[in-house]
Amino acid sequence: MDLILPYLATLVVFFFIYNIFTWGLNIQFGYAGVLDFTFITFVACGAYFAGVFALGPGSQQNGFEWILGLNLPFPIALLAGALAAGVLGILIGLIAINRLRSDYMAIVTLATGTVIYGLVSNFTPLFDGFDGLAGLSPPFAQALGLNSNQFTYLWVVVSGVVMVICWFIAQRILTSPLGRTMRAIREDQDAAETFGKDTIRVRLIAMSMGAVLAGVGGALLMGFIGAFSPAGWTSGETFVVWAALIVGGRGNNWGAVVGSFVVAVLINEATRYIPPVTADPTLIPTVRNMLIGATLILVLWVRPQGIIPETRRRFFQLPLRPGSPPVQEAESARG
Repeated sequence: MDLILPYLATLVVFFFIYNIFTWGLNIQFGYAGVLDFTFITFVACGAYFAGVFALGPGSQQNGFEWILGLNLPFPIALLAGALAAGVLGILIGLIAINRLRSDYMAIVTLATGTVIYGLVSNFTPLFDGFDGLAGLSPPFAQALGLNSNQFTYLWVVVSGVVMVICWFIAQRILTSPLGRTMRAIREDQDAAETFGKDTIRVRLIAMSMGAVLAGVGGALLMGFIGAFSPAGWTSGETFVVWAALIVGGRGNNWGAVVGSFVVAVLINEATRYIPPVTADPTLIPTVRNMLIGATLILVLWVRPQGIIPETRRRFFQLPLRPGSPPVQEAESARG
């Protein structure tokens, strides 16, 4: 029991964080149809900036090197990570959305993420290169006198509270006039422009809001693990979030929750705790990727709308006035 409870608590933390990731991608793609193939870059941005705001100064003398090192409380660092990711979302959106259609936009996001990955990995003074950030003390643990297991339980509460706030934001956007405009642009951008909608501005908002949620999740991940490096934000990590959203159902935040649980927790994270096979250490990671791919293919084949499809508004026909012809007759008369 002493081992099972911390293990389950760790999975709950990852579940909460992946929910935030998937809601962020859902705002971009599920609401507005923005094909963001570098979503994990925004997660990394949030993690890195939260780290350099919360860590002390790094220097070549002690073997670490990074910018800032402000040693600020973690709540401030979390907000800084979210803000930095949102700004990066606007910058990439200005490059990808302003002049390009969806397929080229997806390629540009992927290319931009590759450029950022190469810069961060090779320019050591920024975030310590391939070694990345490390040594972040567990937030609040020293002040409260918590051991490692107690800190894990605390992070369940912290990540749960932040997740509820992100859920509220994602739902409010979904049900707001802005959310309806995003879905209209997703379905037919030309028609939305015909009705006077500023499609570029709305999609930039979707891009930046999704990036903010990605940054929040990345900051929470940094606070929980205490380290972050380029090994943690490869293109495969973006694929996991995309798979979770598609399996659960895009445009539906409850579907995103289901997808996060099935793909990100049951397949991607829970299998990391299986002891490696001595004869073939790469066997379990390979099987993990195969399971994610097979699950995605199965859902797209059997239920392409996802486990929980997007809820569509239904418009009912108003009752006809007495003496007016049926709808079929009226349409025939117009013809």
